[in-house]
This record gives sequence, structure tokens and C-alpha cells, in this order.
Amino acid sequence: MAKVKITETVLRDSHQSLIATRMTTEDMLPILEQLDSIGYHSLEAWGGATFDSCMRFLNEDPWDRLRTIRKHVKNTKLQMLFRGQNILGYRHYSDDVVEYFVQKCIANGIDIIRIFDALNDPRNLKTAIDATKKEGGHVQAAFSYTTGPVYTMDYYAKYAKELEEMGADSICIKDMAGLLKPFDAYELVKTLKASVQVPIQLHTHYTAGLASMTILKAVEAGVDIVDTAISPMAMGTSQAPTETIVAALAGTEYDTGLDLSKLDVVTKYFTPLREKYLKSGLLNPKALKVDVNALLYQVPGGMLSNLMSQLDKAGKSDKLTEVLEEVPRVRADVGYPPLVTPSSQIVGTQAVFNVLMGRYKMVTKEFKDIVLGKYGKTAVPMDPDFVKMIVGDEKPITYRPADDLPPELDKLRAEIGENIEQDEDVLSYALFPEVYKKFASVRAQKKYGLDGTHADPSLGIHSV
Repeated sequence: MAKVKITETVLRDSHQSLIATRMTTEDMLPILEQLDSIGYHSLEAWGGATFDSCMRFLNEDPWDRLRTIRKHVKNTKLQMLFRGQNILGYRHYSDDVVEYFVQKCIANGIDIIRIFDALNDPRNLKTAIDATKKEGGHVQAAFSYTTGPVYTMDYYAKYAKELEEMGADSICIKDMAGLLKPFDAYELVKTLKASVQVPIQLHTHYTAGLASMTILKAVEAGVDIVDTAISPMAMGTSQAPTETIVAALAGTEYDTGLDLSKLDVVTKYFTPLREKYLKSGLLNPKALKVDVNALLYQVPGGMLSNLMSQLDKAGKSDKLTEVLEEVPRVRADVGYPPLVTPSSQIVGTQAVFNVLMGRYKMVTKEFKDIVLGKYGKTAVPMDPDFVKMIVGDEKPITYRPADDLPPELDKLRAEIGENIEQDEDVLSYALFPEVYKKFASVRAQKKYGLDGTHADPSLGIHSV
């Protein structure tokens, strides 16, 4: 048995999960070289919500962040999370935008791209996988782990095999809601190992309190790599603590080979930062609690906070339990999608509307689109009567949704005009046009000697 490898998530998913992706590059800089010296398999440092958050809240250029991290991390692979045809945004983008985005990710320093689709529709991964292969990057194809009538071991084995045949260099079990239980993890890893030849990586969250046990059973089953977070930024809705997993495996056949005294330097660096985030209110103590509702309702931590926020604004906080009970029903109606961005927001918002206004009395555009197949194919076909009730005589599509999208890059370049400082800006604009315009305005003000963070309070951009 080879040593288990560790991917450290503190630069991306750990702070995305705990402090809404608000860690600044300035907070990361002093520890980057120490992180590089640990001997991690990779550092997950970019993608996910970091791209949006950099511009929207931190007045930072996400591409600059990536280049800065790459400059200081010379020995360890950098990894990112990529939402297939959605890239890092919330809609499908044309193939030329996906291809150009992948090209620029790798040119700016990314080594491993973890590519997934919210519906586990392989058609939504093809362009990103092919582009990553073309650019010489490592394709880590991920499946969104969930449970339901169709999600058997055989389902995951077949999907993993399909991803391997599409060009995956490794496969990731992406357990975004912390639903994977220890003995199920053992069986799943064993099944995948029998199905594919490429390495298997496990990504899970501590939300339901299972992560460390789940990792241990996955290790016993032969998992190659696991995601963990340094302890001050671990647990709750984040990952299992790096040091704990390293200590648990030390001296066994699975020994990670990582040095706890070296990790302690990283721990000591992030401990006061954690206190800073707690005092500022960015780190809500609720995010650190074990939440068994994740197992009951399959609601990931981020989705739960969204539901609570929607109900607060409507003055209906007392309806939370009803909404949580409605979520699985809505999910069943639309073919049991895994609850991860964007399907989690779509299903969750519809559950809120159903409870407050009556079942399907009001339906969001996004909910109609998921019923129409515009996000891809769901694992279970929807009832035709339900489809007709939601979309009337509109006919659902059965082909890859992005086939309807003409090339967008030239149009985007024309729209952005001179409001550009680097080639990558057209991609920032493509994903978040309004956010980018505000960010570019502040960036320009800073360039001409003004303090951009205070240049226009209406922009809602601030440093933390």
C-alpha cells in the first residue's frame, strides 16, 4: 500500500466553507512558502467561489492572486475547482469561453483542474476535460456524491469508468454535503478501485461530524489522496483537520510522510487569523457546529444558510423545518439531482416558494430551466405530468445544453472594449459582467493614485 497523499484546502474550500471565501491574498502570503515546504500532494488554491469573491468583496484580481500564489509555491502542485460548462459562474458558457478559460488557468499556474457537473451529466464535462488535456494539465474528473434511488455503487462505478474513458487522470469523490458515511466510503472506494485504473481522491466535509471516520475507512479501502484543512480552518462545514489525519496514519502502512512539527508552523500562523475572523463576524460559530440535518435533508451548509436568509427576509424564520422537509420532495420531483451549486440554490429556492405560497404556485425561471433540461440530464427521468405542469407545452431538450450556445468570445471582447488591462479580463467579464465592471472601475481609480477600496462606497467592495 502506497502512502496516502494529502491535498490541503486552506487556500480555497476551507475558507469558502467557513468565512464565505473572504480570506485575502494578503492573509495568505506570509505562509505560502511554508505550505510549499510541507510535502502536500497539492494545494487547492483557486476556483470555486474564490473568483467571484475576489472581485465582489475583496477588490482583488483573481488572476493576480493565482500568479502570486504560483510565484511563492514552487514545488507543490496547485489545484482548482471548475464547474464544467459553468466554469466558475452560474450558467453554461459557450465552448470557446470554456476552452480559453482553461488555457488561461494553466498558463497562470494551475496544475490540476478538478472538473465536476452539478447533475453528474458527462456531456457538461467534455469540453473542459478536452481543453485541459490539450493544455497539458491534469484532469481530475469529479462526481457529486449523493444518495437516492438511483445512486448505487454500480451507478458510481459506471460513471467513474466513463470519466476515465473521457480522459480523466484521476477521479474525485466530491462529497460536498458531508453525506458519505464511513462504511459506505469503504465500499465505494473498493468499488471504484475495481472499476478504474486511475488514482482516487476523496473530498468530504465535516458538516455532519463524519469526515475523519469516513476518511479513515476510505484509506483502509485504498483511497490514494484525501482533502484536509489545517486545524484552525477545519471542521464544521469545512474539511477534517490535516494534523489529525496525519497523526492518525503515522507509523502505519498508510503513513502520509508529513511532519507534524512542520505542520505546527502552519497551525500557529492560522490560529490568530481564525480569531480575527471570529471577532469580525466573518466566521459564524454556527458554521463550526455538527449539523445532522445534512444527513436528514441532504442540505449542504451553504444551502442551509441561504434558506435561513431567504426566510429571514420574508419574516418567516419559523417555517425553516417545513422548508427542510420540502427540499427532498422538490428534489424527487426534478429527478434527484445532487444538491450542489447551482442545483442546490434552484431546489432550495423552489422549496421556500412552495412552503410560503403553495406547491408550485410560483416557479422560478431557473427551476423551469432545470425541468426543461437546460442544465443537463437528471439521473432519474421526471414524471411527464409534472413536466407539463411546470413548463406547459414547452418541449424539454435532450441534447447537450451548450450545443445551443454560439461562440461568445469575440462578442465579449467587443463589449468590454478598452476596459481591459490583461487578456484574462475578458474572462472575468464573461463570468461576472456587473461585478467585473465595478471592480475594473475601482482598479482604475487605484491606478491613478486613489484608494480604490474607499473610492465609491456604493460599489460594496471592501477589504477585511
